[in-house]
Amino acid sequence: MLARRLHGIPPTIFSEMSALAVRTGAVNLGQGFPDVDGPPPVIAAAVAALEHGANQYAPGIGVPALRRAIAAHQQRHYGLQVDPDTEVVVTTGATEGVAAALLGLVDPGDEVVLLEPFYDSYPAMLQVAGGVRRPVTLRGPDYRLDVEELRAAVTPRTRFVLLNTPHNPTGTVLSRPELQAVADLAIEHDLVVITDEVYEHLTFDDAEHVPLATLPGMWERTLTLSSAGKSYSFTGWKVGWATGPAPLVQAVLAAKQWLTFTSGSPLQPAVAVALEEHPDFPRSLAASLRERRDLLVAGLREAGLEPTVPQGTYFASTDVAHLGWADGDAFCRALPERAGVVAIPAQGFYDPDLPASREAGRHHVRWAFCKEPAVIADGVARLAAADLTA
Repeated sequence: MLARRLHGIPPTIFSEMSALAVRTGAVNLGQGFPDVDGPPPVIAAAVAALEHGANQYAPGIGVPALRRAIAAHQQRHYGLQVDPDTEVVVTTGATEGVAAALLGLVDPGDEVVLLEPFYDSYPAMLQVAGGVRRPVTLRGPDYRLDVEELRAAVTPRTRFVLLNTPHNPTGTVLSRPELQAVADLAIEHDLVVITDEVYEHLTFDDAEHVPLATLPGMWERTLTLSSAGKSYSFTGWKVGWATGPAPLVQAVLAAKQWLTFTSGSPLQPAVAVALEEHPDFPRSLAASLRERRDLLVAGLREAGLEPTVPQGTYFASTDVAHLGWADGDAFCRALPERAGVVAIPAQGFYDPDLPASREAGRHHVRWAFCKEPAVIADGVARLAAADLTA
């Protein structure tokens, strides 16, 4: 009974592996949700909104206070002048933002260049929209953008680039020269870039997040997606946004109105409070995540796994080929019994129709460090004590 547009799209691996963690009692170092909530005053603002009547439909484009706060956020952090009335739309998380952007902009047969490994909603929604994937692989262990491979991916049928930086699952933060290469290509070929920047504030060490829209000539051809979920540790609130030139934002709204129509009314004013009154929280969160990243990386090394040290996000990646497993999926499914830990096999984040893509991701595994230090320490101690070989 499944519609043809959904044929071949597997269930999201995140739900499957988190259910495995619950079923086995394993430490969940797989799905990227924090163990601790964001600022209590923001939660209090949501409660106050519930108690004072914000319980009916919000405007489809988003409540004015949040749209103004998003515009102010873009100006404060990046110097971008955004009209909150025409160049901002609130979405039900960045996942809906991706879906609405692709459904609102991509016609059947349009080619879309995207980086792999990719967040698994990207290829699913591209298939639903009828778009054609043109993957460019970030190859381990460094996961940097190969500019020549990027250029080779563009054909006369290419209309879009779907970009993600800071990058899930590799933790790569694209450098300014890498982003300039994307910008040059977009301008040369008249491409629109949809850029997912949900981890924009969660960068470490000297890594700098540069929004593509800030580069010369890119504002008018860039749709930027983000959310409060990662930056403020409210992943379950599902409040995100898209910013950019009015025609691109209107395309998102044109699709969103037939998806959710609107997003959580009492949560939107609370997110406005987060952006306006707690602008420094993401910086302190990033500092805490850096410490937890280091704890996870050290523990993985102690367990005989050599991770790539991520520059941002919640995640670190390892290759498990040296342990003798057929692939990362087999490793991850055996891990709860072997070590009492759950991780995410990354091979599902590569294009299944291309042999080179399948091989590039076959043995990669993603680990999450957005957990409390005691949870991470427990998880890596279990890994170090276990026999991880096939």
